[in-house]
Amino acid sequence: MNIGIVGLGLIGGCLGLDFKALGYQVHGIGRREETCAAAVQRHIVDTASTDIATLQACNVVFICTPIATIVPMVEQLASVLAPGTVLTEVGSVKAAIVDTATQLWPQFVGGHPMSGKSEAGLDAAEAGIFQQRPYVITPLAHTDPTAVDRIEQLASALGSHLYCCSPEAHDRAVAWISHLPVMVSSSLIVSVLQEADPEILALAQHLASSGFRDTSRVGGGNPELGLMMAQYNRAEVLRSLKQYQAAIAQTIAQIESQDWPALSQQLETTKAGRSHFVIE
Repeated sequence: MNIGIVGLGLIGGCLGLDFKALGYQVHGIGRREETCAAAVQRHIVDTASTDIATLQACNVVFICTPIATIVPMVEQLASVLAPGTVLTEVGSVKAAIVDTATQLWPQFVGGHPMSGKSEAGLDAAEAGIFQQRPYVITPLAHTDPTAVDRIEQLASALGSHLYCCSPEAHDRAVAWISHLPVMVSSSLIVSVLQEADPEILALAQHLASSGFRDTSRVGGGNPELGLMMAQYNRAEVLRSLKQYQAAIAQTIAQIESQDWPALSQQLETTKAGRSHFVIE
C-alpha cells in the first residue's frame, strides 16, 4: 500500500516512521525542499516532494497540516488524487472540517491520533508515539464505510486504541481535556507575569518546580495551535471556559468565607475524580 503524508512536522514524521516500519511505501509532501530532503535522509519517508501531484498513486493520504489549512488542502488534493483514494487528517477539531471535506471528497474520514510531544517539527519525530494512545475517527452517517474500515485498520496497526464518535461529540470531549487546559494554562502564565513586584517575580521564577512546570506546559506550547483551537472549536471552548470560571468562583467563595469543610470536600472529590482521566 502507498501512503501519502501532507505536512512533514511532528505528527506527519511520526506517522511516516511507523508506517515505514510496518512495510508501507510512504510518500511525503513538505513546504520546503530542505524538509523533504531531511525526511528522506532520516528514513521517515521513501520519497518527498513539494508537489502534491506526486501523491497520485497513493491509496491513503494523511493531511498533517494546521487546522486552518485542512479543508483547502482537501480541495487541492481532490484535483490530483485517483478516485477511491482514502483521505484523512489529524486535526484536533472535527465539526468545522468533516462535513465540508466530505462534500469535497466522498472518501474522506475525520481522524485524530491523540498523541504528541512538547517539541515540534520533523526533528522531534520518533517511532511508536501512537502505541496505546487513543485514535479517534469521526465518520458521518453517509461516510463511505470502505474508507472508514481502511482508517480503522491503519490506526489499529499503529497500536492505538480506536474510538469512533460524531464530530460534535469529539469536539465537546476534546474541549474539556485538551483545549480548555491550553487556555487555563495560558491564563496561569499571564497571571504570574502580572506580578507587580519584580523581586517577587524573579523569586517565583527561581522557585518554580514540577507543579508549575506541569500546569504551565500546554500554555507554553505552539501559539498558532492554541489560537486555532479557540477559533475552530469556539462554542465548545467557551462552554468549557465558562464552566471552569464557575468552578473558580466557587473556590474563591469557599476561601473568602473560610468554608474549609466545603473546600476539603472539593479537594477530596477532585483527588478521586482525576484518576478517571489520568493513569499514573
